[in-house]
Amino acid sequence: MEMFVLSLTIVLATLAAGAMGYAIQRGATCAVAAVDEVVNNGSGKRLWAMLEASLWVTLGLSLAQRLHWLDALPSGYALTPWTVLGAALLGVGAWVNKACVFGAVARLGSGEWAYAASPVGYWVGCLTVTQLFAMPVTPSLPSDTIMSIAASGALWPLLALMVWRFYGIFWRKKLSELPQALGAARMALWKPHGATIVIGFTFLATILLVGTWAYTDVLAQLAQGMRKNLAVGALMAVALLLGAIWGGYTSGRMRWAPVSVEMLCRCFVGGVLMAWGSLLIPGSNDGLILIGMPLLWPYAWIGFFIMCITVGVAQMSQARWLARA
Repeated sequence: MEMFVLSLTIVLATLAAGAMGYAIQRGATCAVAAVDEVVNNGSGKRLWAMLEASLWVTLGLSLAQRLHWLDALPSGYALTPWTVLGAALLGVGAWVNKACVFGAVARLGSGEWAYAASPVGYWVGCLTVTQLFAMPVTPSLPSDTIMSIAASGALWPLLALMVWRFYGIFWRKKLSELPQALGAARMALWKPHGATIVIGFTFLATILLVGTWAYTDVLAQLAQGMRKNLAVGALMAVALLLGAIWGGYTSGRMRWAPVSVEMLCRCFVGGVLMAWGSLLIPGSNDGLILIGMPLLWPYAWIGFFIMCITVGVAQMSQARWLARA
């Protein structure tokens, strides 16, 4: 019986990872694209979508804790100078790569095969970070701090917000109008904002099923020679990529882009820099947005802010340099 439950749990977690990959193709979780939207279009829709995804993860974690589905909330990390340096490196790496760790999966799933060099670079970065940075062990803080308690206390306000979000879709609809309302909801679900929320919920599902997980964690484990839950993580990483490929194909984004040496180098170097930054913070942008920020950890909010500022400064500097050239 225990083996059956374990197998079912792994299957469900793998399906959730695949759904996350599918949603990544349509979502707005790439920090580089979000900052580019702010810099060039003056719009913060993608950033707001990320923040709303964090809100729903907060709601899910709060409910899971109340229902005793989760032994303890994920722990956080202390805010140190390494957090600032790591966030800046993460931002530079994402700018060089032209996509963050989420965006790289979406680009790879769209047929931009040069982005296969990004996870390779990330793995190399995990191998070399301790040789280049004499960083101390970042203290892990207990999950029962004021931040996580405050996040748990957000349960009822967030439930009210969720009711309000569905209010406009279904309230006072006649029975004959419900199919049209459901169709409109389904279409909205796969637009960037809705798909970003799907990413938050599928990520939450993987946490509840197998614990905190990200494909970058799998690469870090491989680099550090860790074997605990590695097979499950690798299976979910493959499902994530397959989901992104299927999402790219069904959305018409699959374009089989030619691979250039320049782009391979950019992706590899970007992956290395993102690994260094993620391990110094610690946490990549998916961990910051979907774990640290929902639990109101200061290191996550500050790290994400510095990463975005770094990407924005790099983009504006590049635009000015190209204008003068």
